[in-house]
Amino acid sequence: METIETRKRTRRRASVAVRDCVACGCCVKVCPLGAISVRRGLYAEVSDRCVGCGRCAAECPASVITMVEDGTSGEVR
Repeated sequence: METIETRKRTRRRASVAVRDCVACGCCVKVCPLGAISVRRGLYAEVSDRCVGCGRCAAECPASVITMVEDGTSGEVR
């Protein structure tokens, strides 16, 4: 029987395809923790504060934000 202590929890986080990001800022506005910022006016960047709620991915008009398992590459370049 699997217990809570032995169950491996996978944590999700947002990942931005920076090449395709249009830096509109929609993700910044909906992030409840302020974990996303627009860098150099070119692309969105996700900080370690991301808890993987998925609001940014749902809001992104360009569909360039995906939710990935934490520990994988954070940004797609």
